[in-house]
Amino acid sequence: MFSFRAKIDWLLVAAIIPLMLAGLITMNSFSGQSSFFTKQLFWIGVSFVVFFAFSFMDFRFLRRTGVLVSLYAAGCGILAVLLVFGRVVNGAQSWVSIGLFSIQPTDPIKIVLILVLAKYFSRRHVDIANIRHILVSGAYTLILFALIALQPDFGSAIIIAAIWFGMVLVSGISKKHLLAVVLIGAVALGGAWLFLFKDYQKARILTFLHPMSDTRGAGYNAYQSMIAVGSGELLGEGIGYGTQSRLNFLPEHETDFIFASFAEEWGFLGVLILFLLFGIVIWRILHNAMLGETNFEILYGAGVAILLMAHIIVHVGINIGLLPVTGTTIPFLSYGGSHLVTEMGALGILMGMRKYGRVTHRENMELSLNER
Repeated sequence: MFSFRAKIDWLLVAAIIPLMLAGLITMNSFSGQSSFFTKQLFWIGVSFVVFFAFSFMDFRFLRRTGVLVSLYAAGCGILAVLLVFGRVVNGAQSWVSIGLFSIQPTDPIKIVLILVLAKYFSRRHVDIANIRHILVSGAYTLILFALIALQPDFGSAIIIAAIWFGMVLVSGISKKHLLAVVLIGAVALGGAWLFLFKDYQKARILTFLHPMSDTRGAGYNAYQSMIAVGSGELLGEGIGYGTQSRLNFLPEHETDFIFASFAEEWGFLGVLILFLLFGIVIWRILHNAMLGETNFEILYGAGVAILLMAHIIVHVGINIGLLPVTGTTIPFLSYGGSHLVTEMGALGILMGMRKYGRVTHRENMELSLNER
């Protein structure tokens, strides 16, 4: 399973490191005596160990249906157990305590879904236009969506739905079925509104329509976040001078609203640099995906890009008041070990797949010809 040769995309790594540093600097500037900074340093170290360890592995075993079925079944089982025994944090029963640490199994299960969908679509690329494949893949996703929404972790449930929608599109769906996909999503959302959403989640969505109607209640977080982003202006208020975060007006400023904290201190120019770095990360992921040996590797890489883009879009949308507050991290910046290790693990799997990609085979063929 392990190989003594790894092919690391160092440009990808070079773009990720300043993103992590931006998160650390932002946390350290407002956390004071808090341990967020120190703990995040630890998780960054663990995530890089996972990244490089996975980079040396041969992941062709993931093409086996039995392996993915087992991973999917285990993921569903873990989510079901969480509904009974999970630890409640911020209203969501989605955490497991292991000694001194708490982990959120929802994060790695997103990677399991990407792998399952990549396998499903890669085997059916010839007749992918058949709508039954949309329905079957949607059923796989809906089970996970429902188990996560019941916790209730609406932010992660939205990401699960975004992964499915994005991978359906890149798998080669015909345009005439796009409307069907949208209608299925609308029906699922309507059902969630009636049977899954809690009152406070409905209040958040309704507040989105009129955010200024309840700035002291359900709209408080969104209101304070918009103030923080707006106060950054062009050059920002400076490191450690973001009043909304430093004075604790902005809740969850190390996780769900770290973009607003960053924007307040670094301003519009800092945000542009941040988006540039994210753009490089997505570009390198897609570049490596296109070097995949089979459609499975290509679709997996595309799924990882969709995962990160969904987190970025939802997190930033929440922070600037364009989306309802759901509690979603932004890749590489937000505090937390579960999402960070998952992100770097997903990229490590992509690097492992890079070893036996098309470029590697071409290099081996050229080397063999030269030896002759």
